[in-house]
Amino acid sequence: MADELSAVVVDDHPAVRAGVAYWLSCGTPPIRVAASGEDVRSAWLGEGADADVVILDLHLGGPTPVLGDLRRLVEAGRRVVVYSMRADDDIALQCLELGALCYLTKAEGAEHLVQATRAAAEGRSYTPPSLAGALAGDRSDHRPALSAREVEVLVEWFQSESKEFVAQRLGISLSTVNSHLERIRVKYALIGREAPTKAALVARAIQDGLIGVDDL
Repeated sequence: MADELSAVVVDDHPAVRAGVAYWLSCGTPPIRVAASGEDVRSAWLGEGADADVVILDLHLGGPTPVLGDLRRLVEAGRRVVVYSMRADDDIALQCLELGALCYLTKAEGAEHLVQATRAAAEGRSYTPPSLAGALAGDRSDHRPALSAREVEVLVEWFQSESKEFVAQRLGISLSTVNSHLERIRVKYALIGREAPTKAALVARAIQDGLIGVDDL
């Protein structure tokens, strides 16, 4: 039997921490909350430091989003699900750009949180309904709206022997490289242009003018 998945819940509202712990415990199989607390120290200390997934509220005791804390967690190789009251595409995309594996609003409920946490534990991104529009971007020209960083990661990957080399070249973690590539695939899938393999992504990138054949 596989080891039980664990999470650390960082949220400044005790009721939210309790609710998240209950939802995760009711999953099939259940996900154990190893630690929880009102600030990000919970993710760095004690059992929280070893949890498979960090469930991070974006506003901890103030109006300013904790993007610096998110960046530090991702750079340390942590798998982060941002769980926030804010339902705005710009901040969601900013969190994903920093390497969060999912941006989930608190309006989306238990099922999506459990699925997002399970996906994050496996290093996969998860796209809830509220994010589909933000990730797909402007579909008018049938091209996904890739961020500058996503294009950079994609082109580096095409020109490299491994994702590890991409991480080294760009100064980011391997998990961040994987999350960027997973989001690129999600964006293509959302507009009906699936690209499940590296070869398929190369073809899409050439079609969309992101890279030329001579660059490969």
